[in-house]
This record gives sequence, structure tokens and C-alpha cells, in this order.
Amino acid sequence: MGRMSVGTAPRGSRPDLATVLRTGPFHLALRTALAARGLALHRVQQHLAHRGVHVGVTSLSYWQQGRRRPERAESLRAVGALEEVLELPAGSLTRLLGPRRGRSAEPAMTVATRPYRDLIAPADAVDELLAELPGPRDTGLHTLTHIERIRVGADGRLLRRDSQHAVRAHRDGIDRYLAIYQGDPGCDVSQVRVRAEENCRPGRTARAPDSQLVIAELLLDRRLRTGETHLLGYGFDDAPAPDPSTEFVRGFNSGTGQYVLQVTFHPAALPVRCHRFARSAPGAEPYEREELTLDGQHGVLLAATGLAPCLLGISWDWE
Repeated sequence: MGRMSVGTAPRGSRPDLATVLRTGPFHLALRTALAARGLALHRVQQHLAHRGVHVGVTSLSYWQQGRRRPERAESLRAVGALEEVLELPAGSLTRLLGPRRGRSAEPAMTVATRPYRDLIAPADAVDELLAELPGPRDTGLHTLTHIERIRVGADGRLLRRDSQHAVRAHRDGIDRYLAIYQGDPGCDVSQVRVRAEENCRPGRTARAPDSQLVIAELLLDRRLRTGETHLLGYGFDDAPAPDPSTEFVRGFNSGTGQYVLQVTFHPAALPVRCHRFARSAPGAEPYEREELTLDGQHGVLLAATGLAPCLLGISWDWE
């Protein structure tokens, strides 16, 4: 999901809102959303004030013109509130801002963290599994870069998932990471194998067979202080499911600097079409969707930067 620059539309035309929310830039997406909702800036200011967020009409005007961009914590909070006022998917405007100027492409600490239960269904099963792993729900880590590789076998079922994950601590004493896996419907999660392969070792594991969920604790090989970074490698060997797989979804409960997902298919079982997509919640309609083309190695790839909390993935059709 590489970001593309989109110029101002010719006079008399209006960019498609769904498209510009995907491609940006921020000021054009904001201007298009305002036009689509038919709200004057002073009315937007009033709606924000009712939510306890105070932004001047001048600032709003500058944001939609591209003369300034939200940078301060209060301004970034206002962008999240704007998404509610303009009835946009959560994170759709925030992600277009990307990293703050003058800083590396790490997630802004002001991006809200969503609970795991908002990103995985059934939510109650997530809460029950987390209760089996005592400790803070927020593991104190933000993703800088995450490269994930998914392999699909000759029978159309997921074989394995491999992750290279660079993280940064935002408080002292961080010594673990929680990796969450949800298999395809009907799979036997008792057969899912967790691999801790680089700079970490396996800790406790909790499983919920009825919802195909596994939460694995990965213990870091050192205790991190605030601002320190760490690279860990881990993976899951998938359990067989009754039916071929049709998608892989990654949930982000906090801001993410960069995410790369590659899905590789067996040459004997190639899909007829593939799409990348983004959703705000499980079961929700995608607010981004784009067709992908298989490469010479029978794979497809997406890359995204400056992600707000969301669900991001690749889907495919067998016929």
C-alpha cells in the first residue's frame, strides 16, 4: 500500500472520497470529506468543541488547503475527532499524516491504542485468553517495522507465518511481546506450533479451540528501557483447516511505522485474483481495497507506512 501523491482535482470535479482516503494527501482527503458531508468549517468547529476538542476555523482552513498540517498532540487528537464528525473510518485521516516531520518513521505516540477485543472476533474469547496471561494488556511496545511472510500450500491452506519485527519500548522494564494467532474456521489450534527464532524465547501460551485463537508470550532476551529498540523473529506453523484459505489479516492495536506483507502461493494452486484491503473492525466493509498482481515467484505484496490502528490484509479468490 505505497502512498501516491494526488494533485488537486480539476475545477468542477470532485475526487472520489474512498479513493482519496486511500491515496491521500491528507489535505485533499480532508477537503473532499468536508465537501462530501456538506459541512461548513464553523459547524465542524462546533462539533469538535462538543467532543471537548478546540481547534480554530483558521487552522481547519489551513489543514484542508495544505498550508499547514496537524503536528501537536492536541491537533492530532482533533484529527481523530474529525473522523467521527465526518463519519469516516477510524484512522483513515490519521494514517495519511504519516510520521511527524523531522522524526524517523516511527508511530506517533499520540495515536490511540485500541484494545485487542476491537480487532478480533469473538471479543470475549480474546479477553478470556488474556486473563490467562497475567500482566499489562499494553505490552509497552510500538512497531517500527514489521515484515511478515505467509506461505500457502498446494491444497490452498495456510502453511506458516514468519515475522521479522522491530519494536521500540515506550516505558521502562519491557521484557515480553504478545503474538496473537487466529486460524481459519474449523482448524485445530492445539496443533498450531509457535516458533521463537531470533532474540526471544517462548513463554506462556493460551489457546481457545472454539474461536481458533492462540496468544503466545515471547520473552525478549533483554529488558528494554524507554526508547530502546529490539528486533525479534518468530512464527506460527498453521494447523489444517477443512477448507482452503481465502485471506490473511493482520490487526494493529496501535500506531505502526512500516508494515510489509508477502503472501506466496504454491505453483500448483494459484488464485485467480488477489486484493489488499483495510477494515476498521472484524466483519466491517473494507474502506480500502485494491487489486494485486501475482509476481514471478507466485506471490503478492503490500507495504504500508504510518498506520493507525486497523485491520490490514490480503484476500484471494480460487475461482
